[in-house]
Amino acid sequence: MDQIIGWFWQWLPALCALLALTSLAGGLAACRKQLLIDNLPTSKTSGVFMGLVELKGTADSETPMKSQMAEVPCVWFRFTVRERSSREESESYTDSDGNHQTRSVTKTEWTTIAQATQDSTPFFLKDDRGVIRIQPKGAKIEPQSVLSRTCTRSDPLYDRVFHGEVPHSDGVREFKEEAIRLHSRIFVVGHARQRRDIVAAEIAADAEAPIFLISTQSEDSVSRRLWLVFWGLGLLGLALACVGLDVREHNLRDQHPALMGFVRAGVGYASLWLAGWLVMMCNSLVELRQRVRRAWANIDVELKRRADLLPNLTKIVTGMLEHEHKVQHLIAAMRAQGSATAPGKTGPDPAALSAPLKIIAEAYPQLKAQQLFLKLQKQLAETEDRIALARSYFNDIATFYNTRIAVFPDGLLAGLLGMRTHLLMNEAGFVRAPMQMKTPGSDVGGACPGCQADVRSRDELKFCPFCGSDQLAPPEG
Repeated sequence: MDQIIGWFWQWLPALCALLALTSLAGGLAACRKQLLIDNLPTSKTSGVFMGLVELKGTADSETPMKSQMAEVPCVWFRFTVRERSSREESESYTDSDGNHQTRSVTKTEWTTIAQATQDSTPFFLKDDRGVIRIQPKGAKIEPQSVLSRTCTRSDPLYDRVFHGEVPHSDGVREFKEEAIRLHSRIFVVGHARQRRDIVAAEIAADAEAPIFLISTQSEDSVSRRLWLVFWGLGLLGLALACVGLDVREHNLRDQHPALMGFVRAGVGYASLWLAGWLVMMCNSLVELRQRVRRAWANIDVELKRRADLLPNLTKIVTGMLEHEHKVQHLIAAMRAQGSATAPGKTGPDPAALSAPLKIIAEAYPQLKAQQLFLKLQKQLAETEDRIALARSYFNDIATFYNTRIAVFPDGLLAGLLGMRTHLLMNEAGFVRAPMQMKTPGSDVGGACPGCQADVRSRDELKFCPFCGSDQLAPPEG
């Protein structure tokens, strides 16, 4: 035993140094995550772009689950069941007189008998703009506690998931369950990618993403906790460095180090801590600048999408409307010949009307062009909305970037890195003017009394292409 104790004291300084460096690395990792969360502006579900994003909303699901123990509606859950056992053991000890004695002791331990995590079912995050699918597998989950209970054999919960018993069981079990409740507020930071089934984004695990977090806590709570971890692990590492120095000096010189020894140890550790923090801050500023540039590129992508998509859609709908406009005139002309003109009287030559044409004539307000128009309107609205969201995202992240490089000490580092402020996009730089679409026989600017669509009639257009109403305002001028 004495030999083991001597070996322990001999290697304790090295162990303290290793633990101090581990605490330093853990604290810097927490600092990096905190800066990452603080640097990311919150996106809307309808404005998610590929890459690392931050979202806030409520947990929703088309097929909600019930947790295994508490049976609460949820979208994710995990549980653990432990059983207590006790047994008598004999141990040897040395009494005050130096005699070896044997005594009986009771040892109690807890054994995990069942545990499970339901993380294979995707769910949705819902906000005021829409929903986005979340794949929780591989994420760090911070759920709510829905059950924490210790019970005995008489409790109905005791045999819920495990019917046997461990050896030397005391008949006492501990049940713990955590879940993300249905419709609860959640905070998500993760990598957005393209879904494989439909054209939409989803949040899922990615090997290159620095963080994938799903939390039932607020963003401020998560950031504050990471800040406390950074300082806590840093101070713990400093204490370990001092303890390691004390033990080392005691082993070498059989005396405790003077005050200056502790100061040197503290200064050395603090220097490593400061160097790591400076590297982390510089990397954070560079990453933030890259996000600002990516946000600007997203605006270019959406404007290019509008430039490529809308003219093609307008061309398709215009062609369809011209075709159906001719059909309207043809039907009207044939309906005017619904009865024969007597010989010798003024009127059109007799012409028979077939039953199918009569059916088409009666149903002519229901045209396919109406659906194409509605689809085009939807595309217009979605495109303009995505441009506005991209603009808002750019302004948010650029504002945060400008603030960081203007305050101390980030401003000093930004000056060394040659960083400059970014101008924000305002109404003078980007005006959300409504997209106007002209089709044959229509002038934009009026309103249909039936559907309030922006349509103004001309002589040859007698119906609203959106709802089929024939009560259109006459053209101006």
